[in-house]
Amino acid sequence: MKYISTRGAGPVSASEAVLRGLAPDGGLYVPESLPALNSGELEFLKSCSYGDAARLILKKYLEDFSEAEIDDCVSKAYESERFASKDVFELRELEGGLCALELYHGPTAAFKDMALQLTPRLLTKAAAHCGERDRIAVLVATSGDTGKAALEGFCELAGTSVCAVYPAGGVSELQRRQMITQRGSNTRVIALEGNFDDAQNAVKHFFSSESARAALARRGAKPSSANSINWGRLLPQIVYYSLASVRLAIGGAVDFAVPTGNFGNILAAYYAKRMGAPVGRLLCACNRNDVLADFINTGVYDRRREFFRTLSPSMDILVSSNLERLLFELSGHDAAFVSSRMDELSKMGHYSIGETLLKKMRELFSSASCGDGETLETIERLWREQNYLCDTHTAAAFFAARGFESEKLVVVSTASPYKFPVAVLSALEDTAPADDWDALRRLETLTGIEAPKSLRELESLPVLHTERCAPGDLVSVLSETL
Repeated sequence: MKYISTRGAGPVSASEAVLRGLAPDGGLYVPESLPALNSGELEFLKSCSYGDAARLILKKYLEDFSEAEIDDCVSKAYESERFASKDVFELRELEGGLCALELYHGPTAAFKDMALQLTPRLLTKAAAHCGERDRIAVLVATSGDTGKAALEGFCELAGTSVCAVYPAGGVSELQRRQMITQRGSNTRVIALEGNFDDAQNAVKHFFSSESARAALARRGAKPSSANSINWGRLLPQIVYYSLASVRLAIGGAVDFAVPTGNFGNILAAYYAKRMGAPVGRLLCACNRNDVLADFINTGVYDRRREFFRTLSPSMDILVSSNLERLLFELSGHDAAFVSSRMDELSKMGHYSIGETLLKKMRELFSSASCGDGETLETIERLWREQNYLCDTHTAAAFFAARGFESEKLVVVSTASPYKFPVAVLSALEDTAPADDWDALRRLETLTGIEAPKSLRELESLPVLHTERCAPGDLVSVLSETL
């Protein structure tokens, strides 16, 4: 199987796509064609382990990886004590035909672990396949959870270094503490002045800068990405949608409500559907930064709007990079169409896809947005009515689900509620401590639910990363030191 860019470059091998992250023309790599799950494989998914499901899916996409290599990557990622759940994820049946797909039982208490425990291992093997002898310098822009998950996944991994760039003031205090206390001789964290879109744009600019790549090459390093722009990050996410839909489907497809920012998580569900997994409609849940909701409803993507910092910071995004892959698929792999729309977005801040593609998209996707008040109300209602505690991002998906008609709807739960203890506690009590650690302890007492150990320990860990810079300085800073 070969991979091509959404803007026309390629084809390249799976290893090249994973190693490069971003295509040389600025596009994102996608498979030339999508593999299918046959009836026997769908039956197998009903009772296999998570690791075996990952092996099945990965083999279909990584044809230049041997079975032994895939097995090694999967075993080290999922078949260890890294995940608190023996099944890696948890399916929680709730009342009213709802189910919660909990993806936050990994080492950093967020769904990014589902991919980023595997991606670093895929990347190092891809480098070996491509004869790459230089150190792989991984650069990741983060709206909160990706940064810590990448730092954890690449920490002390031979032949790699990893740098997480996050928006200063744009992540929760626990998310920030997770990153700035990260140990590891090959890890680095930078607070960028601005929002996530500023961080993402700065990182993309770095990848497209010939002078930056040349500077790294002189230091024996080659840049790569662990964001979901990298196919090696997106691919592992197809596994849990395939597995969950097969296990929950009884006579029909399973719909999913997904809290969405950069569009990678919900896009993985789309790919699982395209493979033949019983995935039905996809509900894109947004917060006050509702650019995706407007796009799905109108076919016009317009980032020329006010940016809001909300209680669900990982969704505070105005430019959703993975949407480019969806446009490529819906347009029949029309690279010229995608390139022109991305050019319009870059130069004018908006684009339109027309009625034909809008109709195709709306046959697959619905969308709804949620304000901070509605987020808190949803957290309180779920706890009061169902004794179910969720975080601020998952609450947006539960809120969107209220008006969505479905026989079987799965709400994707993307982070532990203890990553946002002040906000979650304020939904349950009239007054909540402003300090995250006081709020965490109070939330444990109030609910009887213990916070993940990795989060409870953060308070006493030393701060190891204090670097900060402006968006315009990131390329020069990283060129000299990454």
